[in-house]
Amino acid sequence: MGSSPSAFPPRDQGSVRGGPGQGPEYLPPDAGFSSPPPPPVSKPRSWWAYAPATYVLVGINCLVFLVMVARGVSIWSPTPEQLMFFGADNAGNVLINGEWIRIVTAMFVHVGILHLATNMWCLWNLGLLAEPLMGSAGVLAVYILTGAAGNLLSTGVNWWSYNGDWVRLHDLGVFPVGAGASGAVFGIAGALIILLKSHRLPVPPIELRKLRRSVIYFAAINLGIGFTISLGIVARHTGVLIDNSAHLGGCLCGLLYAVPMEPRLGSPRDLFLFRRRIATVMVVGILVLFGFYLAQLPR
Repeated sequence: MGSSPSAFPPRDQGSVRGGPGQGPEYLPPDAGFSSPPPPPVSKPRSWWAYAPATYVLVGINCLVFLVMVARGVSIWSPTPEQLMFFGADNAGNVLINGEWIRIVTAMFVHVGILHLATNMWCLWNLGLLAEPLMGSAGVLAVYILTGAAGNLLSTGVNWWSYNGDWVRLHDLGVFPVGAGASGAVFGIAGALIILLKSHRLPVPPIELRKLRRSVIYFAAINLGIGFTISLGIVARHTGVLIDNSAHLGGCLCGLLYAVPMEPRLGSPRDLFLFRRRIATVMVVGILVLFGFYLAQLPR
């Protein structure tokens, strides 16, 4: 026969346990009847945990600028010599003197506070959008690799454009100075253009299209502005100019980097990490080959 819950004695009188051939055994009132534990309370994520790579990159760029100003560099318009001292790019110094480290250091040096502010504003907004999709390591990799790609392309273009003057004058100063994070910023934008097309993202398609369209407009408008301004004011040997080749190289490298990737959101972790590793190795290999090609250019 079945029994109903009312057949059991109240918990404050104890509970009966017995079996075939056994007499009743009384247990303490609370034995075996502990209440279920309360659900875990999720702690709110700190602001740092949301996009640490973006915050670090912005912080490094700002710190470098503060050090420059503390060392007497103009806050509004540093001279080419001052920028070179802190690691700016120059085709002659890279290809003739072998100062390849400038390909990386130049992306953390800025030509005045307005240059820094505009680049950091773009980096902040694009980084906060990109980091949930490619992870912190991915954002760091994209920043360094696409910034390097932009600076390598800029080095090559400037060498081809100004090499005749250098041969005539034997003066590294004929090559323009390149500095700033804009090549890397365009690289992040290029990667986002590809990643935001993924069907794995748990975001309504209409919202993804809006985000992707905004990033495309950002890249296209800023590239257009750069080329328009350059066509109007470019004059050789006048100092630091808008480096459109760095912008274009960074954007193209960002597009290439994201092609084999899957976004972190909505993708299995192992698949995401594997594809990000492939993207990183592929781009590093291409940049090494391009750098080797530049190193072999006739002097």
